[in-house]
Amino acid sequence: MFTGIIETLGTIQEIKKDMNNIHVTINASITGELQIDQSVAHNGICLTVVAIEDSFYTVTAIDETIKKTNLADWKVGNSVNLERAMKLGDRLDGHIVQGHVDQTGTCIIAEQTDGSWLYTFEYDEKLNNITIEKGSITVNGVSLTVVNSQKNQFSVAIIPYTYEHTNFKNFVVGTKVNLEFDVIGKYISRLYTNK
Repeated sequence: MFTGIIETLGTIQEIKKDMNNIHVTINASITGELQIDQSVAHNGICLTVVAIEDSFYTVTAIDETIKKTNLADWKVGNSVNLERAMKLGDRLDGHIVQGHVDQTGTCIIAEQTDGSWLYTFEYDEKLNNITIEKGSITVNGVSLTVVNSQKNQFSVAIIPYTYEHTNFKNFVVGTKVNLEFDVIGKYISRLYTNK
């Protein structure tokens, strides 16, 4: 379980294909605090630490994860948003995030406004995911509030701190992102559509 509050950025050092799996090695400031078998969210994807060496650690993604996320687009040198799993008793500063990406979306607007940034994302409506105005959404692992909710797109406003401390600063029109829709909204939607 995560909160969508990014701890730090990591840098991809190596990507290795292994049959249908991908092993990704990352350099991060939190590596010294990690343990083998620990869950870490990478751009919102919950992945398990399988190896640690010096300031580097490695995670493995299986074919199902690769198909549902933007992981296939990762390249050496890319920055990834990192968050370790929350501890029981910690504050829930973002919202309940599972680290299970529902689908990808594409940035269709990236613009600086007066002191902040506005991003609009489009996603495939055929998967029946929804957003609601002022509801929660996770974009590349970042817990955000939805504005301008529409049938297959939504916008988010980014404050300077979030812009500087996440990989949002690298987003341009066409950037593919991981989306995790609000878990409570997903359950309500499922109950409603199954009636």
